[in-house]
Amino acid sequence: MEAMKRTALLALWSLASVAAGAESGSIPPPSLDAPLAKGGTRSVVVAGGCFWGIQAVFQHVRGVQSAVSGYSGGAAWTAHYQMVSLGMSGHAESVQVSYDPSRVSLGQLLRVFFSVAHDPTQKNRQGPDQGTQYRSAIFFSDAEQERIARAYVAQLDQAGVFERKIATEIAPLAAFYVAEAYHQDYATRHPDAPYIRINDAPKVERLRVEFPDLYVSPKK
Repeated sequence: MEAMKRTALLALWSLASVAAGAESGSIPPPSLDAPLAKGGTRSVVVAGGCFWGIQAVFQHVRGVQSAVSGYSGGAAWTAHYQMVSLGMSGHAESVQVSYDPSRVSLGQLLRVFFSVAHDPTQKNRQGPDQGTQYRSAIFFSDAEQERIARAYVAQLDQAGVFERKIATEIAPLAAFYVAEAYHQDYATRHPDAPYIRINDAPKVERLRVEFPDLYVSPKK
């Protein structure tokens, strides 16, 4: 009975989170973006709630070569789940997205991030998860990333795309620490877990429906 109650509460939280954001398909592309260009692999680190869902979404995006769960924002000695889960480490559960800039742009990745990966208007929480470790954040590694991220947030806020202002933190990337092995590919390995079915699988489905040109099926 308690498990059923928890599942019902998770469903309500998930629906409330989606309702608080923009309507489906209403988020415009960024006015400022980096052009598609050859140049090896690039990466950006983003955070938006539990890293299981963020990782799952970006693993289905065209041009993404890898999406790795980890921690950013705090010190090396606190970069493990037992410390981060306390909410006092300074870390956010993050995902390092490595991508081919000739196939997908940073702006396209951020559009997915703001559209379907999470609700960027929630501060220090995401759905049923609460605490600074679940904050929305973009950790930039160079001036171009910062410029594109800040311009896109300003664009979306000015257009009133969301009911509330975007709460996403934009900060320089000091370091990215890879999370424990059991957190990697969690949604893929546990598709029937109630948390994944309620909170994360719908995000991947929204990606498929709203961005069919960017969606790719999981690799076998």
